[in-house]
Amino acid sequence: MKSLRTPALALLAALAAAAGPGQAGIRFRDAARQAGVDFVVENHPTERKHLIETMAGGVAVFDYDGDGLTDIFFANGAAIPSLEKESPKYYNRLYRNEGGMKFRDVTEEAGLAGEGYSIGAAAADYDNDGDVDLFVGGVRRNTLYRNNGDGTFTDVTAEAGIKGGRWCEGAAWLDYDNDGWLDLFVVNYLQWSPEFDVYCGDRGAGVRAYCHPRLFEGYPNALYRNRGDGTFEDVSESSGIASHIGKGMSVAIADYDGDGFMDVFVTNDKVPNFLFHNNGDGTFEEVALLNGGALLDSGMEISSMGADFRDADNDGDPDIVFAALAGETFPIFLNEGGMFLDAGHRTRMAPLSHDRSGWSIGLFDLDNDGWKDIFTTNSHVNDTVEFFEAAKYKLPNSVFRNAGNGTFVDATPGSGLDEGPPRAHRGCGFADFNNDGRIDVVVAALGDRAEIWENITGGDNHWLILRLRGTKSNRDGIGAVVRIGSQSNHMTTSVGYVSSSHIGVHFGLGRTERVERIEIRWPSGVRQVLENVPTNRVLEVREP
Repeated sequence: MKSLRTPALALLAALAAAAGPGQAGIRFRDAARQAGVDFVVENHPTERKHLIETMAGGVAVFDYDGDGLTDIFFANGAAIPSLEKESPKYYNRLYRNEGGMKFRDVTEEAGLAGEGYSIGAAAADYDNDGDVDLFVGGVRRNTLYRNNGDGTFTDVTAEAGIKGGRWCEGAAWLDYDNDGWLDLFVVNYLQWSPEFDVYCGDRGAGVRAYCHPRLFEGYPNALYRNRGDGTFEDVSESSGIASHIGKGMSVAIADYDGDGFMDVFVTNDKVPNFLFHNNGDGTFEEVALLNGGALLDSGMEISSMGADFRDADNDGDPDIVFAALAGETFPIFLNEGGMFLDAGHRTRMAPLSHDRSGWSIGLFDLDNDGWKDIFTTNSHVNDTVEFFEAAKYKLPNSVFRNAGNGTFVDATPGSGLDEGPPRAHRGCGFADFNNDGRIDVVVAALGDRAEIWENITGGDNHWLILRLRGTKSNRDGIGAVVRIGSQSNHMTTSVGYVSSSHIGVHFGLGRTERVERIEIRWPSGVRQVLENVPTNRVLEVREP
C-alpha cells in the first residue's frame, strides 16, 4: 500500500475539511421484530457445560439471489451429545431480504437447513460464476454449499475435497496465490468430544462453569487451494499453516505490508495470536510475536475473540482490532509500516472497554463522517461468571465513535444499543439492509431472538459503496485495495466472530458530494483510477 500513500498529515487535514461538523450521535433501533426475523440460536445448554454450547452464533450476510438486497444466514447448534439437528429448531436459517426492512425465512426452499453443530459461516463466490456461495463450519463437520443461481444451494463438500472431523470455528475466503480463484482458510479451535466431563467451577457451592481452554489441546488451522475446477487441494502442510498449533477463534485478512499478497490474522484463545505473512510463493511465515499482534504490551495472553483488519486511523495501512473479555480490553494494534503497536491507551480503547466482554467486532464508518467506528457484540463466555467475579454474563452491545484525532469515544449511551436488553450476544453481520447508505448490524444471541440494529443516524453525510467485479482477479475482488482521499479500505468478507459480511467496500464521505479520484489496486496487480464520481450510490466497478 505504500505506493498508494500520500503524506499522512495532509490526508488527515483534507478529510477533516471534507467531513461535516460533529454528528448528533450514532443511533440505532432494533428492527428485528417488525422485519420478521425471529431466529434464536439453539445452543442446547446442558448441566455438563459442554464448551461448544457457549461458542455458537455465527452470521453471514450476502445477496444470495442477486436482487441487490442483502440477505441473512444464521449458523445454528444441534442436540448434544448426538451433534445432530434432531428437530427444525436446530436448523441453520436463511432469511431473504424482501425490501423495506422485511425478511422471509427461505431456509428449506434454499436447501440450507444444514447438518451437525454449526458454529460459523463464510460467504464468497468461490467458483467465479457470479453467485455467492457459502461455507459453514462446525464441530466435526464442515459444509461447502454451491449457489445454483436459482435460489437454491447444493452441498458439494465431498466432491470439493473439504474436510471435517475437527472443531471448526469459522473461515476466510482469500486468493492467497493471486491466481484468480478464492482459496479457503479454516480456523480450528480445541480437541473436544462429548465424552469430556471434567467438573469446572465450585463443586461445594454446586455451581458448574464452562472449562478453561487450557484443559484442551489445540489444533492447527487449515488452508485449501482452489484448483479452479470445483475442487480444492489441502495445502495446510506445504504452505506452513499446519506447523502452528493454536486455539483459533476467528480470522481476518489484509495485505498489511503492501506487497500485493493477502496476509492472515488469527485470534487465539488464551495463547498468542497468529499473524501469517504471505511470502508470495505459496508459503506463509508466522510473524505475530516479531511484528506485533501476538500479545498485549503487558505480555498477557487474553481471550481473543472476533477480529477486523482495516485502516482505523486513515494512514493507508490496515490495523487490527479484536474483542476480548472483561479486564482484557478490546485491543487495537496500529500498523506502523508493517509493524504493529499496541495502541489501546493511545486510542482510548483500553480504558473504554476494560469492563466489557465482547465477541464480535467490526470497523465501519457508522456515521459516514470519513472515519471508521467500532461496533462490538457483548457478553461473557460463562453464564455463571457472576458467582465467581464482578462481571456480568449478559450485556448490551457497544459502539465506539472514531473522533478523527487518533482516539475513540464511547458512543453507546444514547445510541439505542443501551436500550436493548442484555443478551448473550455472539456473531454479527454488517450490511446496508435498506440501501440508505448507512451500515446496519444483525446480531445473534444464545437462546434469544436475533437483533437487527437499523442505523438511523441523522445528518447529511455522504457515502459510497463499491461492488467489485474481477475479471483477471477473483470475481468478488476479495483483496482489492481501494483509496479515496486519505481513506483506505479493502474488499473482504471476513469480519468479526465466526461471521461474514459480503457487502462490497463502504466509504463514509462527510460533506463530499463528488469524489475527485478513486484508486483501486486489484489482486491481479491491475491498477484502476475512477474520476469525478458522484456519491450516495452503490457503484459496480469492473476490473479493466
